[in-house]
Formats: sequence, structure tokens, C-alpha cells
Amino acid sequence: MKADLARDLYKTWRSNTRKNKNGAATEPVREKVDDPQPINSLLSELVSNRDWRQGIAEGTLFTDWMLVVGADIGAHTTPISLVDGLLTIQTSSSAWATQLTLIAPQLLKTISSSAPGALVEEIAVIGPGAPSWKKGIRTIRNARGPRDTYG
Repeated sequence: MKADLARDLYKTWRSNTRKNKNGAATEPVREKVDDPQPINSLLSELVSNRDWRQGIAEGTLFTDWMLVVGADIGAHTTPISLVDGLLTIQTSSSAWATQLTLIAPQLLKTISSSAPGALVEEIAVIGPGAPSWKKGIRTIRNARGPRDTYG
């Protein structure tokens, strides 16, 4: 009798097992698939299987920014991005940007201890955005703008 591929696939799906080329099970087999499972165990299994731990830690750093850096610094700063270990922080004034640049090593230690799992290796501090001189819908490209009548 030939092996029925569809039946084998159904049994594999039903028992929630995955086998490697040698035929050994690569994931633990649950007793019954229909049994209810605690949601925290299912979520932790999903996070570990999908390798989402670092992404969740980085997201937690952004959402809990005020708790990580403190109320004083958090009121004047906003984390902008975290790419390849470089955390970019925007400040509310250039004075805050200067102060954060000076205390960047201590801030890096605080972030590392408060947000484990987030790979922050370096901090870049930027000041507030400059004001835009472009006003209105009728502007000329590459023109000096409203300052063109100054002498």
C-alpha cells in the first residue's frame, strides 16, 4: 500500500509536529490540539519562534521613553529612530541637544539597563527643526524667499 501524502500532511498539521529530513520532530508535540492553552504561553511561544524579542524590546523603549530616561529628560526629548544600534533623539531646544550630547554615555548606560534586549550602541542627538521660510502656494524654487528684498 502506498503512503497517502495528503493523509500524512493532515496528521502532521493535526498533531502540530514538524519533522526535519531525518524524520525527527523539531517542535514539541502537544497532547491534544483542541485543548485550550494559556494565552501567555502561546504568545511567548510565538515570539520565540518568530524571533521577535529584539523588536519588542525596541518598541517598548519607544513607548516607555518617559520611564526609561526620567520625567525631566523625557519632557524635552523624543526618540525618532533606532537603526543598526544608532538611537536618534530629537530635543525641544538646542540647549537640550547640547546637554544630552554631554551626558550621552550615562544616558546610554541608563537605556541599556532599563530596556534590556534593545540593541542601542550609540546615540545621536538632533535639535529642533529649523523654521521654514516657504510660505504660501506661490513660491519660486531656488529663490531666497521673503529675505530677497534685504539690500
